[in-house]
Amino acid sequence: MKNDVVIETTAPGPVLVRHRVRPEFAGLVAGIVGHHERVDRPVVRRQVAGTLIPLVLSFGRPLDVVDLSAGEGTGRHMSFVAGIMPGHATTKFEAEQHCLQVYLTPLGVTRLLGLPGRELAARVVELADAVPVFDDRLVEQLWAARTWPRRFALIDRVLLDLLRRGRPVEPFVGWMWRQIGRSGGRVRIGDLVEQTGWSQRHVTSRFTEQVGIGPKAAASLVRFERAAVALRSLPAADVAARLGFSDQSHLVREVRRYAGWTPTALVGSDPTTAQAAIG
Repeated sequence: MKNDVVIETTAPGPVLVRHRVRPEFAGLVAGIVGHHERVDRPVVRRQVAGTLIPLVLSFGRPLDVVDLSAGEGTGRHMSFVAGIMPGHATTKFEAEQHCLQVYLTPLGVTRLLGLPGRELAARVVELADAVPVFDDRLVEQLWAARTWPRRFALIDRVLLDLLRRGRPVEPFVGWMWRQIGRSGGRVRIGDLVEQTGWSQRHVTSRFTEQVGIGPKAAASLVRFERAAVALRSLPAADVAARLGFSDQSHLVREVRRYAGWTPTALVGSDPTTAQAAIG
């Protein structure tokens, strides 16, 4: 693919190399990023909740997951995958971070990794334990490739092979996830359930199994993601009214739940997000 890499540099800060996602991965892979950052003191960051699942192949020093507000898997990690999180995380690293990151959608977890989303939800796990193809040998091959375009070409081949061998997503689950996303989390879940023709119990069970969280929780998380962006340019009261929160207090509670801050503090902190990483 031509002209598929964008390099962004901030000083001080990380160097991000963004790879254009192949059409075959539409709806499954949101972004692929090369990340390299050197620091002269320990860096502690908060990662707010989100719908994208980071798959991290590390070439450098480990990342410490210091705290998870609604999950498990704290500790030191090299290459890892973090399932969909209904809360925020605190991480720490020293000296250097150097890795390739693949950001999957919840549908991509099932389709590419062959795992039900429920198995990874609210967990940080070693990557090779979850998906054996992403083992130390692959990390060594990526490192030996030397340049980001070559590394991206290799990871594309791995993902294409997984796509050919992967398990399908139930059509109604994929459809519901897309409707929730398109509505910004404002669609009535009961209406979606009715349109599937299945019972509430069946829909909730199958959706939770494949996505990792239930339909209502998914809508809440999508709505928070939209609010986190809107708060950068609009007052909290306006965001609450426009995005379907019952009132401003509801917005504040959801931001505290998913980010651990008030809306004002969230905007002021400008936390790292998957959406910012993939641009």
